[in-house]
Amino acid sequence: MMVEDLLRILLPLRDALIPLLILALSLTAGYIFVALLRAVVGRAWGKDAEKTVGDKVRTPALLVFFLAGLDLALRRLEFLPGQVAGYIGLLLRILAIMVGAFVAGRAVGGIVAHYGKRKPSMRGMVPLLSRILNFFIYVLAFIIILYALGVNITAFVAGLGIAGIAIAFAMQETLSQFFAGMYILSEQPIRVGDFVELETGQMGYVVEIGWRAVKIRELPNNIIVIPNSKLVTSVIKNYSLPKPETRCIVSLSVGYDSDLEKVERVTIEVAKKAMRKLG
Repeated sequence: MMVEDLLRILLPLRDALIPLLILALSLTAGYIFVALLRAVVGRAWGKDAEKTVGDKVRTPALLVFFLAGLDLALRRLEFLPGQVAGYIGLLLRILAIMVGAFVAGRAVGGIVAHYGKRKPSMRGMVPLLSRILNFFIYVLAFIIILYALGVNITAFVAGLGIAGIAIAFAMQETLSQFFAGMYILSEQPIRVGDFVELETGQMGYVVEIGWRAVKIRELPNNIIVIPNSKLVTSVIKNYSLPKPETRCIVSLSVGYDSDLEKVERVTIEVAKKAMRKLG
């Protein structure tokens, strides 16, 4: 009788402990996920990126794992009616998807911002890239939520594809400038600070490379704005590549009876003085 009484006491405790154990394991998995994410980001982009991404992602990521664990724990509770448990679980899954999208958006934003700090030429593109990537993340999260609600997403995804094609045609010029800007930033035929000469003969320093246009400051302190798509198809002479130093050919005439060694010595001295003044 004592054994049976003990089992009657322990079985309810077991049923109560299993959900708590599930929650504990879920939170543990969340901490492990955050630690792994920080390690991967730190290895790829350095300690600053690791701290930035870790600070932004830690709390919402743990919340995602907690909600997922709570959903699994509620399924183990027998005193809840099946329909009520199903609605609560669905609500928790939707919340987990929303928070997960928020986590992904913050992580991507942190990585893009850090990349912009490491590459000054990318700073002008950071806000736009963050918005585009976040837009795709939230659209994907919305599709997953519809699937969780039991909605047939095939027609919805097909509609998105058609809408995307229509938007691409409508924004053809804008997209052309954007991808041309991405080419300039990735291939770097010109960089911010380079001294360049356009095929029209205009010369100046590159002061900004944006998602739509490049700005060049002429020596008289005027600004030339060139659309990216036009710039990538034009011939540009970059005086700063491969090195900022350049050569200047100067014609020098001397008499036939001149001392060539003295001419060479004087020429070198004048050139060194000019270089010291420029330096």
